[in-house]
Amino acid sequence: MTKNIALIGFMGTGKSTVSHYLGKRMGLEEIEIDEMIVKAEGMPITDLFAKFGEAYFRDCESKAIQKLQDKKKAVISCGGGAVIREENVINLKKSSWIVLLDASPETILARVKDSTKRPILNGHMNVEYISGLMEKRRSLYERAADIKIVTDQKSVEAVCQEMLSMLSKLDGAES
Repeated sequence: MTKNIALIGFMGTGKSTVSHYLGKRMGLEEIEIDEMIVKAEGMPITDLFAKFGEAYFRDCESKAIQKLQDKKKAVISCGGGAVIREENVINLKKSSWIVLLDASPETILARVKDSTKRPILNGHMNVEYISGLMEKRRSLYERAADIKIVTDQKSVEAVCQEMLSMLSKLDGAES
């Protein structure tokens, strides 16, 4: 693989799970953008949102992504809203294949319903809200992605095999 793998998609589509599996399987460094932000800011994401708002968080996210431009041999798990800013997509594409992980709103709700670490969903933990927000972001996700993998009812291993098969074709075509 000549490039990093950057995972994008709505929360609950499997980015962290797939990142962890790929990191172990391929010996890639695992990088979680949200963890970079928590470390840099010294507080949880939910506190950042509450204290400074979403715009501040998005600034932190952009700075974290910018720092990764020269990174090699990594799998990068991006926050669900990373593609909202075009600069993030541009910076990710400099060194990464961008993989969109997708799932149905029902699957996402089932995966995140017990989490208190999803500030965007606080007070909106339902299929209708998730579906509406996904629809608002859909074109951004799809425009940014080099490939798309649907994760509904697939094991992490099956998702990774499908992804690596598709990426090897892209990687070979670019060489």
